[in-house]
Amino acid sequence: MSRIALLGPQRLQPFVGEVARGLEPHGSGAVITAGWQEHEDAVVELHEHLDRPTHNLDLYKRAEEVLRHDPSFADAYRERQNELRELQAYYRLRLDAAIEGVTALERRPERGPRWEEAHADAMKALRTLDQEHAARVEEGNARFEKQHNPLEHDHIRKHRKQLRKMVDDASFVAIAGGHVAVLLNRLRLFGMAELLAGKTIIAWSAGAMAISETIVLFHDNPPQGAGNAEILENGLGLARGVLPLPHSKRRLNLASRERIARLTNRFAPLRCIPMDEGDRVDLDGGVLLKNRTYRAFTTAGAVETAGV
Repeated sequence: MSRIALLGPQRLQPFVGEVARGLEPHGSGAVITAGWQEHEDAVVELHEHLDRPTHNLDLYKRAEEVLRHDPSFADAYRERQNELRELQAYYRLRLDAAIEGVTALERRPERGPRWEEAHADAMKALRTLDQEHAARVEEGNARFEKQHNPLEHDHIRKHRKQLRKMVDDASFVAIAGGHVAVLLNRLRLFGMAELLAGKTIIAWSAGAMAISETIVLFHDNPPQGAGNAEILENGLGLARGVLPLPHSKRRLNLASRERIARLTNRFAPLRCIPMDEGDRVDLDGGVLLKNRTYRAFTTAGAVETAGV
């Protein structure tokens, strides 16, 4: 069964090497830094932290090679990305209205006997919208895979053969952060969910998001936009039952119990996990371990220390 450690951001307080030594004291490692895009190979510091032989799987570079060698597949791939962006834009418009319905009820100074029923209905409508959006994205992904069968593509098959050996030979796989959509797309393109199954995985920031069940983008006070948390799509599902929220101190208004409660209730039964510097959550066989302490949001909007 796979062992997974989800970590907070590693830029300021890196401890990925310590975690790797604790989980897999021997053997080489493999790293995935596709979320860094063109800077994928800037891994000298990461290799130093891991302090053992490590090999970069180069998923971003491999994907660019596949798209460069097959223009027709590249066109279909980019068309799918454009479709995803369009779906996300329409979802955001509907999301604004759905969240306004919830917050309008929460702002009412006077709450009559039917308020709880009305609020529950508004939350149900919001969750239904989230589920419908995730389902539409999933349907589109399945349709693309059926039409273009990427895992049977000659170039992708060649890369997957190499990737399978590299992953099999490694004692663990470290997945860094960066651009979560880019990272997820590359993980999906090469069918990495299958190759990573059963491996010891250490993932942080966008890496932790990408291997979870559902990817939620969030920022209470963004430079532009409404600041509504939104589902991007389903992740690889290797880490189940948790919703990692990296940089929560910077991106969430933790002083607003109302906003945190709305977030945790909206995405229940997933456990909302704030992940800042020094945070760690462990899973075994994809299931959250409770013999190690970790921070989590409660449905009342508080932050609690859970586990042992």
